[in-house]
Amino acid sequence: MTFNQLKMALYSIVITNYYGLRLKNAKNLQEKKSLRIEYAQKLLNKLNIQIEVINEEKLPKDGQYLLISNHRTIIDPLIVEIATKNSKVFGYWISKKELYNSLFFGLFVRNGGSVLLDRDATQMNGFFKDVKECVKEGNSIYMFPEGTRNKSDAPIGKFKEGAQIIAIKNRLPILPVFIHARADATLMSAIKSSSQRRTISIEIGDIIDHKDKGCSIQESFKKQFNIKDSKAE
Repeated sequence: MTFNQLKMALYSIVITNYYGLRLKNAKNLQEKKSLRIEYAQKLLNKLNIQIEVINEEKLPKDGQYLLISNHRTIIDPLIVEIATKNSKVFGYWISKKELYNSLFFGLFVRNGGSVLLDRDATQMNGFFKDVKECVKEGNSIYMFPEGTRNKSDAPIGKFKEGAQIIAIKNRLPILPVFIHARADATLMSAIKSSSQRRTISIEIGDIIDHKDKGCSIQESFKKQFNIKDSKAE
């Protein structure tokens, strides 16, 4: 690990836990949203990464949605937070159990607004019940339907069935967003040296009706963002 990498790691640990504590004391969800955006901007500024939002006019200003995004880097949630900062929509993130128990992310994830997903659980009824409760309270759900970071050369990995189930069970319109290019390579370069300004683009797509049975969520996602790679299946 280089000196710059060590500095970035220490800074990230401190600021993540600092905001984790602030989120614990937040008075309402809009304050949580503001804190999540503030946190995302601070870390991205430290990395000297700016976020370009394509088709921002398509971003809903209010309402409830299932936001889905491709997933390649650890900073993808930060990118989504910045992309959606001008909307009043508050989303609960689907977060895997490992993040809840992480010394690095645990405090932030537990307090920031998330639904725990235990991928080792034999029954998923509790998870879907928790999602439904969040939606009943007027909130949206944010998730990475690939289920884990895509480390392949394919633009996107295979979507798990959970996204489709959540959308149908909760009658949620689906808001697709696509993080362009190899954001993982951009992140690694920024960690090594943040002296150069780098840009990551994220595109807002058109709302997908949860009742549309013409094609799967993944097929709709690929069509919207012109993703042509059969290996992603």
